[in-house]
Amino acid sequence: MEADSDIKTTPRGFHCVLCNANLPNPSSMEQHVKGRKHQTLRTVRATRKTQEQHSVFVSGINPVVSQTDIAEYFQQFGAVSDIVMDKDKGVYAIVQFAETDSLQATLSRVEHQMKGLKLRVKPRETKDFKLIPKKNASQNLQQALERLKPQLCQLVSVNAQMQYVVERFQLGENEKKARGLLVQLLQEVFVEFFPDSQIQPFGSSVNTFGIHSCDLDLFLDLDNTKVFQAHAKSTTEQAGEGTSDDGRSEDSILSDIDLSTASPTEVLDLVAAILKRCVPNVHKVNVVGSARLPVVKFHHRELNLQGDITINNRLAVRNTRFLQLCSGMEDRLRPLAYTIRYWAKQKQLAGNPSGAGPLLNNYALTLLIIFFLQNCEPPVLPTVERLKDMACEEEECVIAGWNCTFPSQPIAVPPSRNTQDLSTLLFAFFTFYAKFDFAGSVISVRKGCALPITDFLSQNTEEEKSTKTQPHGPKLGPLNLLDPFDLSHNVAGNLNERSQRSFQKECQEADKYCRSLQYQRKSTKGKSWGLVRLFTPHGEVPQSRPEQPTISIPFKLASLPEGLRDQLHQAGDGFRSLWFQKVCSAVEGVFQRVLGCRLAPSTDAVFGEESAVADDDAGEMETTSASLDSSINDSCDGVECQNEAGPAVGAKRQLSSGSDASESPQGKKPRLAKRGKPEAPHWICVQKHMVWAGRRKVRRELIKDTDSRPEGSCMELESKVTAHITEKEPELKEPLEFKVQPHMVGGTESTKAVLKLEPISDKTGVFQDLFHFLEAFLPKMVETLLEKEGSASHM
Repeated sequence: MEADSDIKTTPRGFHCVLCNANLPNPSSMEQHVKGRKHQTLRTVRATRKTQEQHSVFVSGINPVVSQTDIAEYFQQFGAVSDIVMDKDKGVYAIVQFAETDSLQATLSRVEHQMKGLKLRVKPRETKDFKLIPKKNASQNLQQALERLKPQLCQLVSVNAQMQYVVERFQLGENEKKARGLLVQLLQEVFVEFFPDSQIQPFGSSVNTFGIHSCDLDLFLDLDNTKVFQAHAKSTTEQAGEGTSDDGRSEDSILSDIDLSTASPTEVLDLVAAILKRCVPNVHKVNVVGSARLPVVKFHHRELNLQGDITINNRLAVRNTRFLQLCSGMEDRLRPLAYTIRYWAKQKQLAGNPSGAGPLLNNYALTLLIIFFLQNCEPPVLPTVERLKDMACEEEECVIAGWNCTFPSQPIAVPPSRNTQDLSTLLFAFFTFYAKFDFAGSVISVRKGCALPITDFLSQNTEEEKSTKTQPHGPKLGPLNLLDPFDLSHNVAGNLNERSQRSFQKECQEADKYCRSLQYQRKSTKGKSWGLVRLFTPHGEVPQSRPEQPTISIPFKLASLPEGLRDQLHQAGDGFRSLWFQKVCSAVEGVFQRVLGCRLAPSTDAVFGEESAVADDDAGEMETTSASLDSSINDSCDGVECQNEAGPAVGAKRQLSSGSDASESPQGKKPRLAKRGKPEAPHWICVQKHMVWAGRRKVRRELIKDTDSRPEGSCMELESKVTAHITEKEPELKEPLEFKVQPHMVGGTESTKAVLKLEPISDKTGVFQDLFHFLEAFLPKMVETLLEKEGSASHM
């Protein structure tokens, strides 16, 4: 087997040469060999080897020779499957044939001549396949900070540091002029091929937030060209000639395409052809037709500038005008944006060089800053709805059905009454998002408030039944940030759960740091202070572990079944309590029905009559639904009940109204005065077997299929695994007894259920092993049970 040659035995286990990975035991080695990374690399290696065996290296060509010329010449030897050209100088190419016979026929010819050029053809060089490790991003970021550090440390305040960051990274005047000249050149070129067309720059280059080497984003407006083409066609048909009445010939590139019916990709192919042939110093032209908005990418060699051209992105131009207006009416916005963008880049939260992946883009970060400023007290920036009301009739603007109206000049907007300085606002930004409920909210810059996610839960279902012409809802995810105008677009829709958690975690760390003197005062000993420590790349400071073992079950909209989504939508603002109730029900189901624990409610908590220790046939999930209904609201910390002063449900009954709690026998203190904060409802769990040990091996034996579903994906299977372990393995010498206390947070931070685990009796010392098992198993199993219950209720 080929995979065997990749695995080498070492004194400490095994080493995979292909993946450069160390594996401690045979079981880990087997899982690794069958894993995605190893299989993917094997496929890539096999593909590369096949390409080498079917390819020849061709030199002696010049930049004038096109890929089509090379294909036409070498097709005489056999079918050509691919051609790779030298991107920079155009002096060599790699030609790949479909069959090895074609390769041999090509190499057997002594001399190759094409268009007067003598070609040198030889077999393609074979190289050993190697996995190139990724560059140390943290080290590169630290080096960048070291170059910035001396100047920042010399400044007298955080405000001055933030102003310096702007000066250091903003586009210079010469850069702006060079970009402007390139836009003029492209305008002159494109108007020759697309009469009356316009090139409009948008994005970072012109929205006042540009940095050195940022992309040049361009919108090619062809609306007037479409009118011209239609008019020219009608005139030509009437006159029977190829010239319209304005004297411009229609015998041009427009004669080959009908702009009114052509697809965006077809038009962009023409745009790419014009860039290649008519614009000097432009190379690496590539059409990306599969993107959300198809685009032509190019690189300007002399300016070392990456550019993008789109033909259907008029809303982006309006977004740019909006950001220009915001920075024009509030001077503090630009220093905040530049500082937070650099912080996010240093923490690897944003700034992916490829422009893809689950990271925040600069536009999303800027909108998050604007939303925060809208929610300051008093507000620093007005909402988009207020801006719309401030606009005059001539400034009304509707694009693709979306109202994009706002004043064209900052002077039309009254100045803010907020007088906080830059350092205070930066601190407040981190505090604001450190406690923000991303899971339960949809951020609306238009309205300046967080909308409950339940308003959007049933949109997708309803839209499937409606016509396609109706606007669809946003793609919901871990972080939901609506575009100010296109309300169907989630600007942060590319983020995954890890990215969202990282952003909030870094905000929490920054919030803690900004409370210290190291942030607020300049060091008298020349040490790092202010922004320097804030910009320290992620991972430099070790993270402390929580004191009490806790397991978090986040509110994950994407994993909820349609039936449960409908229930949460109907619950409105109370969706958190309903969801928490479902989670508690599922948690009890996992402990009782899947892991075989004996459960008992706390002795001083009112769980209800139905929640007593259940028999074997009474472990239904609905038990907790009934038992926690009366006490659930007091387990919601920071949600609807966080400011209420009454004692939590689950405490002993208070004295009746007829009794005076303040009166007590002389010399004795009132009994209620001894009670602290009432303890929230919880379960007491008893486990007699180590049901967490060896589950993977037992699962494989039960299903005889190592490629089965992952752990926690099937309730019936996991229950069988537990039963098998209970039957075959001996009991613990002393049962493990532990407490599980459910607790919900939300509203002031991301909605999630937090389970606090605490050992009561652990004489055999296995509690930590159980906890580490539950950290991954319990959230996945709860998700499975919620999906099962939601699907059943929807049927």
